[in-house]
Amino acid sequence: MEIRILGPVSVLTDEGPLALGGPKPRTLLARLAVSAGAVVSVEQLIDAVWGADALKRSRASVHTYVSTLRKVIVQGGGQDVITRGPGGYRLAPDVASIDLDGFLLSVRDGRRALREHRFAAAAKSLGEGLDQWHGTALDGADGDWTSAERDRLSEMRLAAVEDWSAARLFLDDGPDVLEKLAVLVRQHPLRERMRAQLMTALFLAGRQDDALRCFQQGRQALAEELGVEPGPELRQVHAQLLRGEISLPSGPTLSRRIIPRQLPPDIADFTGRETELRQIKDFCMASSEQNVMRLTVLSGKPGAGKTTLATHAAHRFLAHFDGGQLYANLRGAQAAPVDPADILARFLRALGTPDLAMPTDIEGRTALYRTLIADRRVLVVLDDAADEQQVRPLLPGGGGCAVLVTSRNRMSTLEGAAYVHVGVLAEQEALAMLGRLIGRRRLAAQQAPALDIVRLCGALPLAVRIAGARLAARSGWSLDDLARRLRNQHRILHELTAGDLEVRGSLVLSYAGLDDTGRRALRRMGWLRTDVPEWLVAALLGLPGPETAKVLERLLDVQLLDGAEDDRYRLHDLVRAFAMERATEEETAGDMLEVARQVAERSLQLAEYAVARLPGGGSARRVVPADIDTAAIEEQPTVWLRRELPALIDVIEWCSRLGEVALSARLTTALTPAFAMQNWFDEWWHTHSVVLSASRRSDDREHEAHLSAGLGWLRSEQDRYSESADFYRAALTIYSALDDRVGQGKVLLELSLVRRDQAFLAEARAHLDTAVPLLEEAADRRGLARAEHTRGAILTELGELPAALQACERAVRAYRELGDQRAVALALRTSSIAHRAAGNLREAAAQAEEALASLRVEDDPTMVAYAVQSLAKVRIRQGLGTTVRDSLQDCLADRQLMRDGFGEALLLRTLGELELAEGDAVQAKTLLTRALDSWRTLAVPLWEARTLRDLAMALRALGDTAEAERVAGQALEIFVCYGSRESRELQIHAGT
Repeated sequence: MEIRILGPVSVLTDEGPLALGGPKPRTLLARLAVSAGAVVSVEQLIDAVWGADALKRSRASVHTYVSTLRKVIVQGGGQDVITRGPGGYRLAPDVASIDLDGFLLSVRDGRRALREHRFAAAAKSLGEGLDQWHGTALDGADGDWTSAERDRLSEMRLAAVEDWSAARLFLDDGPDVLEKLAVLVRQHPLRERMRAQLMTALFLAGRQDDALRCFQQGRQALAEELGVEPGPELRQVHAQLLRGEISLPSGPTLSRRIIPRQLPPDIADFTGRETELRQIKDFCMASSEQNVMRLTVLSGKPGAGKTTLATHAAHRFLAHFDGGQLYANLRGAQAAPVDPADILARFLRALGTPDLAMPTDIEGRTALYRTLIADRRVLVVLDDAADEQQVRPLLPGGGGCAVLVTSRNRMSTLEGAAYVHVGVLAEQEALAMLGRLIGRRRLAAQQAPALDIVRLCGALPLAVRIAGARLAARSGWSLDDLARRLRNQHRILHELTAGDLEVRGSLVLSYAGLDDTGRRALRRMGWLRTDVPEWLVAALLGLPGPETAKVLERLLDVQLLDGAEDDRYRLHDLVRAFAMERATEEETAGDMLEVARQVAERSLQLAEYAVARLPGGGSARRVVPADIDTAAIEEQPTVWLRRELPALIDVIEWCSRLGEVALSARLTTALTPAFAMQNWFDEWWHTHSVVLSASRRSDDREHEAHLSAGLGWLRSEQDRYSESADFYRAALTIYSALDDRVGQGKVLLELSLVRRDQAFLAEARAHLDTAVPLLEEAADRRGLARAEHTRGAILTELGELPAALQACERAVRAYRELGDQRAVALALRTSSIAHRAAGNLREAAAQAEEALASLRVEDDPTMVAYAVQSLAKVRIRQGLGTTVRDSLQDCLADRQLMRDGFGEALLLRTLGELELAEGDAVQAKTLLTRALDSWRTLAVPLWEARTLRDLAMALRALGDTAEAERVAGQALEIFVCYGSRESRELQIHAGT
């Protein structure tokens, strides 16, 4: 059992912490625990628990609390730890451990070890003691005694922390105690010993500046709070810090000589330059032998690889320059080269000089810099120097030092300098570099174009590096592709523009190197979540295509953007996160909304343009802005839509997130015909669900209805008729509430089709009759044409064939007036079915053939399959079934590929009818059974019954008369139940 008071007052047993009650029983227990087993008188307990109210309390009150505590502890699985003593109570020794006892014993042992200079043992014991603390002492107790005791215990804890810190500092563990000391000094700013320890720890961690700043903060706190100056210990530590050293009591004086390691990373794919590397080595290594600082200047044209060579050489010489390496980019090629005084300040800080000791003038800084490294072997790399004047103050004086300078200028007036000219690579070296960038296997497979690329780049390292990077980013490119682009001399510089390909710094530096348009492009691409095509970036920026291409090329060159397949552009996840952060900082919510609308409008224009060119896509009158290249859409609209669909869906999701329901709904609706024609069911469901959720969040009832209707259409296409009807009814309810008669008419028309497919023919006809007046009121010519078409289909199912044919004729005529050839073909197919049901096989064949020919022209594979099936039914009845076998089987394979369950079942049944007509009852039974399983899965009873009727005929042919009669009876029950035309066809009993 454990009693804790160095934190919340608590008792812990094997069964867990006990519920001790309120502050008073906790105070009583704490008072006993503080006395460590000694008897505490009843009067002392009364004073601790009740304080100023002690006179009002009796000894009986103490007994009551003691009794209650005993009961709680024993019932909670502990032992009876509170015992009676002379005139009071105490905690029985050895019955429970008390955290305060453990703390005091550990601190006692730790301080003894500290006095004996056993610092590791001291740190261990003191740390174990401090581990006994779990929060604020006596938490949960209250009263005057508690407050005073809590202050006493807290002071004991702080003193122990200071002793522990002293031990750790003797062990040179300053960095490990920094965090704890920093927190405690903020909490207790007037404790001088603790502040001195923090200053020492900061120094040991190499943070001399911060240590000096800590002293100034303490000095200010003491002056403001107490009106005194720091004491001797604090002042002594401060004086030592200014000298760059520290001494610990009874310990050695410690100095921290900082060894700078400032070189950029070495180049992993460094290639060639063996001659230049030997020259640099000869010049640099001679310095120590001649006791003279050696200066080597690497000069050459932009892109020759001067920085790469200097960095690689410096890394090869690290072991020789054990005094450190200093590096600075002087930005000599930029409009404002770096002031050498600023570089000197950076070098001095790297060498351990605090800001408080930093000379203010360049002469003073140069003198201190040369003094600090006079006895060291230091390598200094000065990259991209502007001129001699910028370099001279940065040259050390020590004979053990060497300097590498890179510049576009030769800087011939630098005294004692050796010069290395960095020219273009040898041809074989350039080829080797290209191979490292794109892969040696790819290079070996295309050696001739690789050599062309190297020559077209003039073997300039930067140009070869950019060419390799572009090829590596575009795995689909052949080397011939790039060579052909580079041969265009008017575009070669554009093709090789990459800016600074040394993307080794932070993303912030890369971002800052872009122009305004490039930064805006990166930010706005971060708003999207998928690969982005060029036209979408143009919409994000509001720029024409050619200008957008330049921006994208720039982003690719600086490796903030990756090329993906099909001329798409991809942001790495980390770059995307950075882009979104920058957008949050630099773009307003209004900017985002305006750009989203702009992108959605452009997406809508392109989507409508593409869908209009699909088979049955409707009018082709839609236009797009002249700056958009539509050749790919016009050539292969389906391929274009499939390729662009992820980006278009991304736009829909983005607009939905922003609450732009109308725009996202319009774009979703524009894409729906493509979803339907290509059976892109997953995308259909996703887009409609996203926008439907957004419309509900925005309480946009109109679009909620519209999207619900779209999902009804989807489920209908997927042959999930019950769900389809539910979605249509939901849409109808909303349209009715909005008094939207046009919407009601359209939904009722669609619902009538679904109910027809479900064999609820009377309900389908009723919905249609209700829809027609609403469509007439809206003067919806296309809707009325579809209504006549639907009426023809319903009447055919009901067996009212003359009226069905008249309705089909009216539909064909209306569709012709609308100029919709695909719809004409579909209506002709329905008319053909009605003629076939009426026994007019010649007319049925003619209309089926006309429908099929038209649909083939429209390139509509789904409806071609259905038209083939309709014509096949006629041919089978004409005794010409063998002529359509191959086309039926081809269509079946296509329907299976397109996941068209209804079409697959329809073709299986028709093939079964063909085998039955050809006398192969066994194969007919197999095919019909497969079709029957599909119909039952789809829950379309009329088609189930029709297949049962055919299966009965196959069973009779096989001699299974009893089973045939049973199956035929099932079919007749379904026909009668749903009132279809077959219920009046007595031939079913004769098997014809």
